[in-house]
Amino acid sequence: MISAATETLAPLRAEFGNSAGYLAACTTGLPMRSSRRAVLADLQGRPDIAQYSRAVEASREHFAALVGVGADRVAVGSQTSVQVSLLAAALPEGATVLVPENEFSSLVLPFVHAGRGIRVRTAPLSRLADGISADVDLVAFSLVQSACGHVADLDAICIAADAVGARVVCDATQAVGWMPVDAARVDALLCHAYKWLCCPRGVAFMVLSADYARALAPVHAGWYAGEDPWSSCYGGGAELASSARRFDVSPAWQAFVGAEPALHAFARTDLAQVHAHVTALAGRFRAAMGLKESDTPTAIVTWVDPGGDDLARLQAAGITASGRNGRARVAFHVFNDETDVDRAVAALRG
Repeated sequence: MISAATETLAPLRAEFGNSAGYLAACTTGLPMRSSRRAVLADLQGRPDIAQYSRAVEASREHFAALVGVGADRVAVGSQTSVQVSLLAAALPEGATVLVPENEFSSLVLPFVHAGRGIRVRTAPLSRLADGISADVDLVAFSLVQSACGHVADLDAICIAADAVGARVVCDATQAVGWMPVDAARVDALLCHAYKWLCCPRGVAFMVLSADYARALAPVHAGWYAGEDPWSSCYGGGAELASSARRFDVSPAWQAFVGAEPALHAFARTDLAQVHAHVTALAGRFRAAMGLKESDTPTAIVTWVDPGGDDLARLQAAGITASGRNGRARVAFHVFNDETDVDRAVAALRG
């Protein structure tokens, strides 16, 4: 049975090859046909620096469109942790940072090791908003948790943070690509695009509010952070970009060559339709397995599997899944359909 959402998403689904049994977009996405063509064409020709730069800037514009902001608010990078370290460097001495328990370490460790007496406090994700007290300077969290797939209550977190003047930093790596995301609601939004956006690894984005950008120092500035990068290659007198580009790091060119077609494809797709498709698949899987329905619909389903027995069953059946923090984990993306759900259920129930 093919759902209406599946039919609507046919152009994007056609970008993927054999995806049968691949339930691991939360680990890394599958490459698109258009990305393969772009990378192969680049490898078969001579390096074209101008084309590389065009791919980077087009990728920036596509991502901005995906999260509802202007491209002038988007900085490019290669790793989320490096971008978080820039935010950590701007915190005042003795600042307090609040993060969820068991948060992905790339979002936490830069704050833990920032020095200057910065304190990192934790709270359960379900009560994160309640933990934002007057002494909290910044709250950092993943919009969708990697280990369990739970979706953060963004409304409650933003309201609580606004009440005490705390900055809100949201890692949307496990969200952008399968659900609508509005970056304008937070001070900083981070996203590594190799998961749900199906880009090559090494393509990351950071969206900053104008107010937050003014409070940050471009501590990673290099030649690409210049207003005119090609005039910023030597010495220390370069004029940095007036936009969020001043927080760019030198881009991984070939990665952006492959990323640009993927980001373009997602940017022209209705992510509300993707959300409906993937959460319906996840709901079908939960119902068949007798798992409790999540409070907020999510594309990631996990369950207790301390010995890895269920993960082994899935793998033995040719299904690509993952295990995290003592739990088995499957993820449903745009390239999956009901047959993937039924095949996984049969492997686990068999």
